[in-house]
Amino acid sequence: MAQIIHPSACIAAGATLADNVTVEPFAVIEDDVSIGAGCRIGAHAVVQRCVTLGSGNILHPHAVLGGLPQDLGFKTDTPSRLVIGDNNIFREGFTAHRASQRDAATRIGSNCYFMNNSHVAHDCVIGNRTIFANNVAIGGHVEIGDNVFMGGGAVVHQFCRIGSYAIVQGTTGLNKDVLPFMLIGGRPARHYRLNTVGLRRAGITGDRYKVLEAAFRLLKNKKSLTDLPETEEIKQLKAWLAVKSRRGVHGFIEISSKNSDNESGSM
Repeated sequence: MAQIIHPSACIAAGATLADNVTVEPFAVIEDDVSIGAGCRIGAHAVVQRCVTLGSGNILHPHAVLGGLPQDLGFKTDTPSRLVIGDNNIFREGFTAHRASQRDAATRIGSNCYFMNNSHVAHDCVIGNRTIFANNVAIGGHVEIGDNVFMGGGAVVHQFCRIGSYAIVQGTTGLNKDVLPFMLIGGRPARHYRLNTVGLRRAGITGDRYKVLEAAFRLLKNKKSLTDLPETEEIKQLKAWLAVKSRRGVHGFIEISSKNSDNESGSM
C-alpha cells in the first residue's frame, strides 16, 4: 500500500516513513524520525526529532511525541531518543518526551492505549498492554510493567515503579512503588487487595490466584514469601522485590474485621 500524505503535512527530509504510512492534514514530522509500517499520524499531531515508531501505531490529532525533557538541567544537544513499539494508540493531546540522559531512551512497549491528555515524562519505561486513562501524568524515570491500568487523573512521582498487572485507582497520587498484581488507591495511597478483575482476564485463577492471596497477606504482615509455591507469578513478584527501590513501597490499607469479607477477591 502506498503512503497517503496530505499536501499540508510538513515532513522533514531526514525522516524515514514506511511505504504504507498515513499522514493527515497539518501534521509535523521532524528530522531523525523513523515511522514503521501502517502507522497513522493524525491531523496536527507532531513527531519531533529523535523518535522511533514501530508498526501500526495511531496518533490522534494534537498528540506530540519526542518533546524535550522537562528537566532544567537538560542540554538540547544531548543525544537521546523516544522509542515506541507496535500497535499503540495515542489519543488527543497525549505527550511523551525523549530521555534526558546521553544515549538513553524513553521507552514505550506495544499494544498500549493512552487516552486524552495523558503524559509520559523523560526516561520512563512502559511495558506492553498498559492503559493510561484520561489525564494520567507520570514523572521522569518511572517504570511501569505489563498489563497495568492507570485510572484517570492518577499522578506518579519521579523514579517510582509500578509492577505488572497492577491497577491504580483514578486520581491517586503515587510517591512510592506499587506492587505487582495489586490494586492501589486512596489518600495516602495504599494497597487494598489483588487486582481481581485484571488477574481473571489474564487467566490467573484457581490455585494460582490463591497463592497470590497468600503472598498479599504475607507482605502486608511484613513476612517472607520463602515458603510459598514457586508459581510464575510468585517468581515475578520475588524478582520485582529483589530490585532495590529508590522510593520505597506503598503500604497496605487496614481493614476492620467487619469489612474484611468484603475485601476478599477469591476466585
